[in-house]
Amino acid sequence: MNSLTDSTNENIGDEPTLDTSVAETATFQGDTGALPIDTRRVLVQLLLGPSVDARRQSKLWPVLLRDEAVIRSRMHDLFLEVVIDHEQRVAFTRQVVSEGIEVPILLRKASLAFLDTALLLFLRQRLTQADAQGERAVVSRDDMQEHLSVFERVSNLDHAKFERQIVNAIDKAKKLSLLQFIRGSGERYEVSPTLKLLFSAEEIQDLTRTYAALASSHHKMNADDSNTTDDDTSANNAENEEDSL
Repeated sequence: MNSLTDSTNENIGDEPTLDTSVAETATFQGDTGALPIDTRRVLVQLLLGPSVDARRQSKLWPVLLRDEAVIRSRMHDLFLEVVIDHEQRVAFTRQVVSEGIEVPILLRKASLAFLDTALLLFLRQRLTQADAQGERAVVSRDDMQEHLSVFERVSNLDHAKFERQIVNAIDKAKKLSLLQFIRGSGERYEVSPTLKLLFSAEEIQDLTRTYAALASSHHKMNADDSNTTDDDTSANNAENEEDSL
């Protein structure tokens, strides 16, 4: 994204410093930390993830912008980099990639099942549509269940298991804070703009083609299964008629 910023401090040799006028005293006995408490809260939120969102963490966002240089420096100490999207007003951390050294991995990657990815792609598309209309991206649980249901085959004998997989996919999106529950709206959620940073435009196109092809193949297989069932029923009826003659 053009709005994605990954700037570095121009004075490479200088340690980023804080305005001492905003520094607070020690917060607990034996505290040797030099950062203000609000800056520490930003660091903790970035480490907890998945993001710092200006709308959800309105007090942390201005602190992030104010102390961006020192926050980047502290994250670099942990082999992490901070990605800030000023347009969407969200920020998150990702693992540093270096060819020169073996970087210890701090961030755990969440494994995604087939339906997990299908749901995230659907939510990402909703974000694109909402942006074009200048609206918030809002989806209902029914919307998500209906979208994912196209991937179930008619021949599936364990419908309850498939339903649980759909519920698990939605729950995982909620756990990753990619879906924010809207109070008083029933089962409706707002899609987090952070999702835009997780899929590039090229990845969206590739995934869309892949899942569209898979959905199409499921429809074809379902139709074939239905035709086979109809043929079997007709054959059985014909046999019964012959037996009765």
